Amino acid sequence: METTLDIFVKAIFSENMIFTYFLGMCSYLAVSKTVKTAVGLGAAVIFVLVVTVPINWLLENYLLKAGALEWLNPAWKEIDLSFISFIMFIAVVASIVQLVEMIVEKFSPALYGALGIFLPLIAVNCSILGGALFMQERQYSTFMDVTAFSMGSGIGWAIAIVLIAGIREKIRYSHIPAPLKGLGITFILTGLMGIAFMSFSGIKYVDEPKKDKKEATTETASNKVAELSTSNKIAK
Repeated sequence: METTLDIFVKAIFSENMIFTYFLGMCSYLAVSKTVKTAVGLGAAVIFVLVVTVPINWLLENYLLKAGALEWLNPAWKEIDLSFISFIMFIAVVASIVQLVEMIVEKFSPALYGALGIFLPLIAVNCSILGGALFMQERQYSTFMDVTAFSMGSGIGWAIAIVLIAGIREKIRYSHIPAPLKGLGITFILTGLMGIAFMSFSGIKYVDEPKKDKKEATTETASNKVAELSTSNKIAK
């Protein structure tokens, strides 16, 4: 069984929103021209994911899915509101994004101007809704697991956009063939970084349960019997 730490680390590296699922690519490509704006948008995405995914988990488990309303009234245990889950998830995301937009505009007008239209567009960022849908699909059992997943997903997305922003600032002074300038070389770099992040998929997060000596001996004996039987058939 996965631990909370396993879920957190996997969400950052081996299940990175950008390099594994390619979610949120519009903002990733458009706002990654400078590290400053990339850090600002990355922090905003982390905040939105950490707030919205746990809230949507609570809505899913205590309001929307079949039998979720039983805690209010046992007679309502047959009610299933899961058909409005998309609407509820998007409403929560839009509300939190509006809050983030007001906070950024109040305390960092320069960053608000640099992010431009892409700050309110976090509401339709694929990675934000993707986090809620992954949460729904994977059926995390505890609030801590969901929080770890949402935070890891946000940090992974922020790492991806900051890395590509740093590279794009450096290659600005490099000689790049004209057809590849701009988005062309950015797509190539993203693909190479995705291949690099694939190496994290080899990490063994959950140990398999150890077999006791008796089971191991029985399994070894069975394998030897099977091998002898196969050898006899071939000899005949």
